[in-house]
Amino acid sequence: MIGETTDYRMVIHGEQRYTVPNAIQAAPGLVVFRMPNDQSINSAARWRIGHHDGRAIAEAMCRENAFKGVDILVKSGIDWTLDEDDLQNAISTETARDLFAKLSYAWCEQPGTSYMPGDVTRNGTYTDADIEAAAAEYKDDQLNALEILTAMTHTVPWMGLDTNDFNDAHNRIVEAAGAE
Repeated sequence: MIGETTDYRMVIHGEQRYTVPNAIQAAPGLVVFRMPNDQSINSAARWRIGHHDGRAIAEAMCRENAFKGVDILVKSGIDWTLDEDDLQNAISTETARDLFAKLSYAWCEQPGTSYMPGDVTRNGTYTDADIEAAAAEYKDDQLNALEILTAMTHTVPWMGLDTNDFNDAHNRIVEAAGAE
């Protein structure tokens, strides 16, 4: 059922299967899930759009963009409920290129393209301690609210937050830093 959560069996490293709990049934044949922290630790795009057979279709920095990507895939007219072999036969190289061009408008990319050095698995998650540490850093640097906003957009864990969560974190940091 669309919107329900399920255990998703994603394929990694060729044919290995890895179970991801709480994947969201986003559309017939498509799921959205957050990459487990022990997988793709260098990928800042922690949200994936997966095919029901287990293969990754696209990745996104934040959850809301992954769902925008699903909308694009659904509107493509492709039957995502097909099994993997039939789906590969149904999608030409040109169609795949067109889909990824359209997905890029929703900030979705091919899996494995959002590489960053180091462990960036915390992207899109933060704690009160993260807020306090960022506020202290920005206060020491005497940044104003706009400068804090700019700095946050390119820094783990903030860059992977959905819009409302990012705005909330920014407001809390600005207040704690005493920025104007």
